[in-house]
Amino acid sequence: MATKWNAQAWAEAKKRCRLNVDDIKMAKELGMTPKSLIKNIPSPNQQWKAPVKVWIRDLYEAKFGRVIKSVPDHSEELNRKAKQKEKPIVHESWIDDEDLPF
Repeated sequence: MATKWNAQAWAEAKKRCRLNVDDIKMAKELGMTPKSLIKNIPSPNQQWKAPVKVWIRDLYEAKFGRVIKSVPDHSEELNRKAKQKEKPIVHESWIDDEDLPF
């Protein structure tokens, strides 16, 4: 019975704090509870407070020196593809005004 409630509590914290699986994993490794995550959601008048997702990542990086990433970083590949798309399209055969039937 306790594990069912615990799973529901983590699901609720994941939803309300807008966390992903990696964020939940880091929070559990830091010893946090779903209740502590929900309590730390910043209210509109707490603009100085970081979102829970950022807070977890900062604490985890400070403690373990790294952040868990399940998806590999493809930023270099995306940058290369973006540069390729920026190149102008050059057509070999342009139609001149002389070739038009008007």
